[in-house]
Amino acid sequence: MAIMTRHAVEAFPSVDALCVGARCSHVRSNRSFLDVDSPRYRPQSHGSSPVKKKASARTSSFEKKGQTWVAAKMLQSDLLVEVADMSFHLHKFPLLSRSGRLNHLVFESRDTEKDQIKLDNMPGGPAAFELAVKFCYGIPIVITSVNVVALRCAAEYLEMTEDLEVDNLVSKTEDFLNSEVLTSWTDSITVLRACEKLSPWAEKLQIVKKCSESIAWKACTDPRGIRWSYSSAGESPNLSPRLNGSAKSSTSSRGIPQDWWFADVAELNLKSFKVVMNAIKAKGMRHDVMGSAVVYYAYRWLPGLTALDNPVSPLLRESSPTTDKKKNKVSFTYKRESGHGESQGSSLTNDVNGDVASQVLEREFLEGIVEVLPPQKDSVPVSCLLRLLRLSILLDVSLGCRKELEARSGAQLDQATLSDLLIPSCAYRSDTVYDVGAVHRCLDHFLVQDHIQTISQKEVPTSSGRDKNGDVCDCSHLRPVVGPHAAKMKVAKLIDSYLAEIARDGNLTFSKFQALAEALPDFSRTTDDGLYRAIDTFLKEHPSLSEHERKKLCRMMDCQRLSLEACMHAAQNERLPLRIVVQVEPSLSTLNSRSIYNASTTYNFV
Repeated sequence: MAIMTRHAVEAFPSVDALCVGARCSHVRSNRSFLDVDSPRYRPQSHGSSPVKKKASARTSSFEKKGQTWVAAKMLQSDLLVEVADMSFHLHKFPLLSRSGRLNHLVFESRDTEKDQIKLDNMPGGPAAFELAVKFCYGIPIVITSVNVVALRCAAEYLEMTEDLEVDNLVSKTEDFLNSEVLTSWTDSITVLRACEKLSPWAEKLQIVKKCSESIAWKACTDPRGIRWSYSSAGESPNLSPRLNGSAKSSTSSRGIPQDWWFADVAELNLKSFKVVMNAIKAKGMRHDVMGSAVVYYAYRWLPGLTALDNPVSPLLRESSPTTDKKKNKVSFTYKRESGHGESQGSSLTNDVNGDVASQVLEREFLEGIVEVLPPQKDSVPVSCLLRLLRLSILLDVSLGCRKELEARSGAQLDQATLSDLLIPSCAYRSDTVYDVGAVHRCLDHFLVQDHIQTISQKEVPTSSGRDKNGDVCDCSHLRPVVGPHAAKMKVAKLIDSYLAEIARDGNLTFSKFQALAEALPDFSRTTDDGLYRAIDTFLKEHPSLSEHERKKLCRMMDCQRLSLEACMHAAQNERLPLRIVVQVEPSLSTLNSRSIYNASTTYNFV
């Protein structure tokens, strides 16, 4: 392949002067561009009958005058082509001999004197048409991974096929895509990003599909079988695999992480990212790796997730939502996906009451991310799912998207922490500090899934069974590692801690607190100390409760399952109904006589 040198750039004014020497990434890689006038891509003779070259219509250069391009040639131009806001003064012969569309537009009415054409739907705009015109005039052009998509779409639009001329622009761009782009990881990413601005032409020509398949195949390839290039000695790999050709150094001894491709794929817009992830899924990528890639992508384009990592501040917990609802807002930054250069540096800071158009864009983006999440359980950590749920509540996403996040979070609720469940509610929709309803729905999903799993485990043989041939086989590996209610007990402890936290909210209603406390079955709690602590906190923060409501709350706990310290605290608790204090006395006497005291499971009651 020809390498553009300084002399070549001076000879061909159409070539960007930046493509010179070591500073040019294309020259350095010696892969990413194609001089279509090089000997490799000229028509070659076959057999004993050499193909005669046609008379060249080469012009010396193009001159730009404002919004007008003029072919600098001795003959006066006889064709005016308008593309967007640019006008091209050209000659019919070199263009009509290579472009079927221009040929048809000029001679469609058999008016050979027609000298003005307007191309409204030209893919790639004036820049792509300029390169195509230079190609028709015989001026050398450089095809790179940056402009090959626009050139390929322009060639298809102008119908520059082999039927009109051998080695026309369609065949040259196709050859470059197949031989250069699809064999390179970096070029495949670059071309796929360029396709984002040339839809639906890029999809119609299968460029998006080919690049996505190429990226998926490379992402699923075992990194140990790839040679990696380095920018300099001693540095980490530049994460650009060379799959055909040798590299100067290998990282087999250093080890390549499985997420080496996350950062490059994360630069794609949402539509392209979905296509790539579907292709990767079809290749058989592990669901947990795919889930990590989606989470990486979400953090790349929704930095608000990082702002939601920390639990709500103590000031927000201690303040009354009715006196200062503005504290219940969560501001975050969202990077737009409108263009590559703009998306890298531009950001938009919004809150719940921000610009409507921005919220719509953010909402659609979050809903798209949820659609890409792998369906398998544990493919995404529950902490990430709950952060997405927080953001979905703030953005008021569709009901289906929110239900999906609640169901997925509920299925893994036993892996969550208290800070994960502290989901702020929107100030303009609720007076409570936390969204208790969302947590309650997650708990309902967990209980349903746990019930289904418990039933399925009962159907599994506990020791041994027989295969289809009647032979005895060991089935001990199918037994659950933990007891059937272990996950439920973990969730019960978590929910009790959550109840104690939300009980501090003076605007939390009695019905919501009671419904969440009673959602768990009795056998899921090994001790009622956590529930007692939550009830006592609720009674302290809601002194206006009626006697009937206080009795209903206290009936939810079993005094016989309280620890010695809890019983001692309850016996002196004036906030409890007298009947509960009387019930605690026998338990306290029994515990004192048996001297049962477990310091590791005690709470500090106040």
